[in-house]
Amino acid sequence: MDADPDVSVAHQASDNDSDTETKTDPDVQAQDYIARVLGPSSQSDPFLPLESLSVGGLAQVSECRSPPLELKKSPVSDETVSGLLSLPLELILEICSYLQARFVLSVLPLVCQTLRDIVQDKVTWRIRLQKRIGGYYPVVEDEEFDWPAACTELEEHLQQWAEDGKNTEYFSLADGHFASVDSVLLLQGGELCVSGSRDRNVNLWDLRQLGKDPEKVLVKALGTERNGTHKGWVWSLAARDNQVCSGSWDSTVKLWDMAADGQQFGEIRGKAAVLCLSYLPDILVTGTYDKKVTVYDPRASQPLIKSRKLHSSAVLSLAADEHFIISSSEDRTLVFFDRRANSVLQRLQLDSYLLTMSYQGCQLWAGDNYGLLHVFQNQGGSFQHIKFFDVGHRSQITGVHHSLGTLYTASTDKTLRIHVPTDPPKAICSRTHSYMLSGISVAGNVAVAASGGLSLEVWRLHV
Repeated sequence: MDADPDVSVAHQASDNDSDTETKTDPDVQAQDYIARVLGPSSQSDPFLPLESLSVGGLAQVSECRSPPLELKKSPVSDETVSGLLSLPLELILEICSYLQARFVLSVLPLVCQTLRDIVQDKVTWRIRLQKRIGGYYPVVEDEEFDWPAACTELEEHLQQWAEDGKNTEYFSLADGHFASVDSVLLLQGGELCVSGSRDRNVNLWDLRQLGKDPEKVLVKALGTERNGTHKGWVWSLAARDNQVCSGSWDSTVKLWDMAADGQQFGEIRGKAAVLCLSYLPDILVTGTYDKKVTVYDPRASQPLIKSRKLHSSAVLSLAADEHFIISSSEDRTLVFFDRRANSVLQRLQLDSYLLTMSYQGCQLWAGDNYGLLHVFQNQGGSFQHIKFFDVGHRSQITGVHHSLGTLYTASTDKTLRIHVPTDPPKAICSRTHSYMLSGISVAGNVAVAASGGLSLEVWRLHV
């Protein structure tokens, strides 16, 4: 995206796609958005059969599966070594299956070269996972897929939520906001949390105090303004390292330094409500109600780099890395912007709009307004829609967290669902709340969901 040298920090962001838009009260605009995008009318379309909910027709489940995994021969012969290592490899793997994956990965390579070779062989981990979960996994695999890390994550995920999550600790943080919570974000590996609400505040929480000193869990509301952190609903949060940014219906993005006790160190004033954010080491990206994706450099005295109208309706969700900026919109398009080429790489027309995205490696998982979960794959710089799944939600999916071995989805149907990321996803358990859930964040041993009931719903996980 080209730099724009004519814009100062104190002025509103400008762009080459400017148009005249009527100034609207942000609260009225927000209420209209809620009714249109998150209301019941957005969940069904009488002219749209479920079978057509895909890109370019129904995404078929591939019938082409990997060939059977071939076990190696016994690593050593009976003539040279006695004891454990003289056993067939099948038995060695069976014995290892009773040990935790993290232990196998960290300890066994220190014993001898033979065990190190076994542990470093990805087939070892593929066999272990097939026996553990039995489903088709992963949904998307590339040459760099980290099988040991995936196995470790998945096994710990299963253990944490085993027997309907009986070993998890649950906390409801209801004393802090006085209006619906629409965004949550875990920081520092799940030790801290920030939340954004329609009460216009961004609250900072110390989750290390859960179960110890309840009065110290809520640290403070960020900012020094008497009437709230922002002058409009706080709708989006993003972070990198110790720096957090909050986006609001007041058309501003405020930046906060957690290493300096949450002090504000910057503010960017835009033209429209900030509905989604992505914060990278070199840029800050916003998606706004006025159909635009805007790129800033918060470190610069003139932060605006470029603003482009990539959609014909409000931008609902963003994901970005060093190569791409991905944006979804109420216009039911998904746009992939190539940062290096400074141009749109792809524009996919969907049959639904995506409200939330989780992007890692070559995989993009996204939830839509019908309660379906979609998977896209980056294949050599070209993104393809490869699957969609019904994971049990009855209305909009508002939060998705996907990693190598975990999958969480939150919805306006008031449920949080925990899955194994197989094809199709296997449900482990679910949690039903009294109010709609607006988002989810997972880090370390903590999962937290934003609630329309003025609260944060927190689960502390144990292995």
